[in-house]
Amino acid sequence: MTVSDGGPYVNGGPQTTESSILPLDDGDIHVCQDGPRDAPALLLIHGSASSTRSWDPMVPLLTGSHRVIRIDLLGHGRSAKPADRSYALPEQARRASVVLGRLGVEHAIVAGHSSGGAVATALAEQRHDLVTALALINTGPSLDAFIAPRSAAIGPSQWPPTDEQLRQFASTGFSRAGFQIPQELLDEVRAMTYHTLTTTMQATSHYMEQQALPDRLTALGKPLLVIFGEDDRRWRSSSASDYRVVPGAKVELLPGLGHSPLLEDPPRTATSLLAFTAIHAVRGWTE
Repeated sequence: MTVSDGGPYVNGGPQTTESSILPLDDGDIHVCQDGPRDAPALLLIHGSASSTRSWDPMVPLLTGSHRVIRIDLLGHGRSAKPADRSYALPEQARRASVVLGRLGVEHAIVAGHSSGGAVATALAEQRHDLVTALALINTGPSLDAFIAPRSAAIGPSQWPPTDEQLRQFASTGFSRAGFQIPQELLDEVRAMTYHTLTTTMQATSHYMEQQALPDRLTALGKPLLVIFGEDDRRWRSSSASDYRVVPGAKVELLPGLGHSPLLEDPPRTATSLLAFTAIHAVRGWTE
């Protein structure tokens, strides 16, 4: 199924998002595409308890030079939420690979926010030929860097949660208390099942427990950009320097921003990302 949604206005005209549901063997995956189909491909992967909508403010800033592809990982957004499928990060990465194949993409730069950066890393591990470069946005390098205080748990008996419970749950995702979280993001977390919320978060921890991301990335030898909001309240921002062990890695700290710079200051985040993609983008579609 494919539909076109009216998107934000860019240069005086509306931007159209092509929204599709692609059936995979273990569940339907929701895909959004923006920008010229003959431009270099840029895959954007959201973090835990999020969706393609987390990238909405960034997309209009990226489509001038990229075919921007977003997916809802299984268990999130408008993708399927089965209770009997694996949510391990390598499986999520495999699904992303299948989606890109269905879209005819042969090469792509992959950017991930938070745990989406770990999925991007897993994708590069599986498909060295597909991923040309990686950009990680506020993706902690290891579990040792996690600093968020334990928030009041939302138990299965409280599911689905209220807006206030969700705001409390997500509060450390931003540099300041009271940041106005878009209602559509709250709604999409609520649309998750309790099983998919907890299982997907556990899957990220398991992946990082097995091996720290800088070690994984060093072995890959891919160009790497790390963007980190300096006031991150979930991951110690100084831990971004751990990625410097990756040969050629570029690490940028953004003062005044927290865990979600793509929502807190899209232009500043896009500027850093576009400077990187301008160097490493290649033709990413099938002739």
